[in-house]
Amino acid sequence: MPTPNNMTSAITSVQALQWTGTHLTVLDQRLLPDQLVYNSYDDAKGVTDAIASMQVRGAPAIGIAAAYGVALSVIQHYQHSPNEWQQKVKEDIALLAKSRPTAVNLFWAIELMTTLLAQPQNDPINTTITLAEKIHSDDIAANLNMGKLGADLLTGAKGLMTHCNAGALATGGYGTALGVIRSICKRQAITIYMGETRPWLQGARLTAWELTQEGIPATLIADSAAAWLMKSGAIEWIVVGADRITARGDVANKIGTYSLAVLAKQHGVKVMVVAPTSTIDWRIEYGVDIAIEQRPAHELLPSYYNHEGSLIDAWNPVFDVTPAELITALVTERGVVMNPTLLGLQGLKNEIY
Repeated sequence: MPTPNNMTSAITSVQALQWTGTHLTVLDQRLLPDQLVYNSYDDAKGVTDAIASMQVRGAPAIGIAAAYGVALSVIQHYQHSPNEWQQKVKEDIALLAKSRPTAVNLFWAIELMTTLLAQPQNDPINTTITLAEKIHSDDIAANLNMGKLGADLLTGAKGLMTHCNAGALATGGYGTALGVIRSICKRQAITIYMGETRPWLQGARLTAWELTQEGIPATLIADSAAAWLMKSGAIEWIVVGADRITARGDVANKIGTYSLAVLAKQHGVKVMVVAPTSTIDWRIEYGVDIAIEQRPAHELLPSYYNHEGSLIDAWNPVFDVTPAELITALVTERGVVMNPTLLGLQGLKNEIY
């Protein structure tokens, strides 16, 4: 079977994560598009720091990185601490679990790795590496299928808008929302708009860079221009990814997604959410129960106000929740749910389990 890196390079030039067998190499997305810098990690602490500092971001990519982080922990401790390696790995897993609270793929991947390690192991190093590689390659395959299914829905559309970055940088490769965009661009001409995505500018920096690498033209707009764009009739779809989806179809995604969905309803624009089924948190029914990550104020504040005793503070949630009622289509690797509700997602759950 092809390695995840070979699979990714065959379908896109963009690789956020590269596994060497002993190290995880991470593209530092904080520096794009001006600098292309890869950092290499050989332990779980380094991977935890890479996730928490947003060198690696996007729910599927975070889950994949965490799986490799567990494998690196086993590599580090199994041979050097034969009597304590399991406890040390558990401690590393606890660190990884604290890195980003909203992305459910993180906990999904950790649970898979933890379940594996709970079984008797003759060769825990190879078995954990094999599972991490499978999580990676399965995500790429899921992205390709979601790209096809989403593109089918977009057939004949003249324009769309995407928000944040849900491409190869945010996944194992190819992308969720950007995977759909890649797929539709291979079939037909379509005009693509992307919001800046404040405050980290994932749209302006990352999505724009990815599309440039693929030779796909697109137009950047200020986030606050989205309503006027919709009123102009230039777009028929909003296409986004997700960091967590509840059992009834409420979607946590990058801050600003909820406002786009509200605007879309007003202007008759459809909303497509593209995410693997690993992003669905079946334990949570309503979006109000999703923990929303608050990033430090200094990431939003200009440096002038960023000092002790400043009268200016910042409220910096990095996600919001869009209720299922505002979503036209949820595209997963296992199929499409139109107008998702608890009953609609239950069909997906029955297929999975």
